Amino acid sequence: MLEKESHNFEKTVIVGIVTQQQNEDKLKEYLDELEFLTFTAGGEVIKRFSQKMDKPNPKTFVGTGKMEDINLYIKENDVSTVIFDDELTPAQQKNITKILDCKVLDRTNLILDIFAQRAETSYARTQVELAQCQYLLPRLSGMWTHLERQRGGIGMRGPGETEIETDRRIVRDRIALLKEKIKTIDKQMSVQRSNRGAMVRVALVGYTNVGKSTLMNAVGKSDVFVENKLFATLDTTVRKVVIKNLPFLLSDTVGFIRKLPTQLVESFKSTLDEVREADLLLHVVDISHADFEDHIASVNQILQDIKSADKPTIMVFNKIDRYKHLTIAEDDLITEKTTKHYTLEEWKNTWMSKVGKDNALFISAKNKENFEEFREKVYEAVREIHITRFPYNKFLYPDYKDAVEKEED
Repeated sequence: MLEKESHNFEKTVIVGIVTQQQNEDKLKEYLDELEFLTFTAGGEVIKRFSQKMDKPNPKTFVGTGKMEDINLYIKENDVSTVIFDDELTPAQQKNITKILDCKVLDRTNLILDIFAQRAETSYARTQVELAQCQYLLPRLSGMWTHLERQRGGIGMRGPGETEIETDRRIVRDRIALLKEKIKTIDKQMSVQRSNRGAMVRVALVGYTNVGKSTLMNAVGKSDVFVENKLFATLDTTVRKVVIKNLPFLLSDTVGFIRKLPTQLVESFKSTLDEVREADLLLHVVDISHADFEDHIASVNQILQDIKSADKPTIMVFNKIDRYKHLTIAEDDLITEKTTKHYTLEEWKNTWMSKVGKDNALFISAKNKENFEEFREKVYEAVREIHITRFPYNKFLYPDYKDAVEKEED
């Protein structure tokens, strides 16, 4: 008999604020994303709290009245974790933990936890641990309450070293050690990359959970882990792919997210070297997501940060099989038409038509819809880079349509 597997999700409450920079609609989007992150980490959101404020309260992030409401709710419903949508300062985290007497996390801490769960290789684990140590260092105060000072007495007098100072020193030493380890692995990886020769390199980039790994599996016939959760891919996977008779390298990279912790961008810079050294980027977008335009902006910002925004890019709008738009009844004269009402055809005539000639592709990686068009576009783009690098190879790789005709003959 197969045993029934049961998952124990942690009861969780999430908290966000409406400010001048973040209206209610934007907060709802962020809290939806935070709820998905919580589910990915193994939590179940049973309640959301929000408050309108000019700026976060420097002591407790939300007002004292709202904090009392949260405290009352978690005691009545036996909630074990409270997650805040923005990064808390060390002082805020300390104050809130005193009031709520339960586990208090912020968005950064939650993302770090998911990364720690997902890290498979020694390299990914080292990068995540470095980010965690950098996050932990300013937050050590208050974690230890016993052994405030070392033992005094004859020959032991003086300021001594508090336990918190000892802990800080240990964490700083660990950070230095991890940075050295990452440097060593970086050298090994750059040697590996240089051994790949002059093959054209193509990198899949995009927001998390847009279907990059599914696309990688469909094109490269590889077996990359795929799951409908955030950050299913943490380790970069590189595969040799051949379309018709043209070989190139395709790499699947870590997904991006809004409000990505700075520690993670720093420690994962080396993983993003695959993107930095790529000749062509395939920017994958989940068009079925309501906020896909925001996702594109977030990815472009990170590409700007790692100096890769000027690379040749093909926009790949994925999940067209799941795209649904709002409709307006014929006799409805009040509702105003917005981008939420656009059909795919209408989207194609917006700014998407301006990203370059035929540079916007609409596909479904799961159902392999419009896949021939995708293969043709990638083939032509890779061929152009290849024959620029090796002009004498021009005759080896004909135009895609000629290659198809040759195969048929």
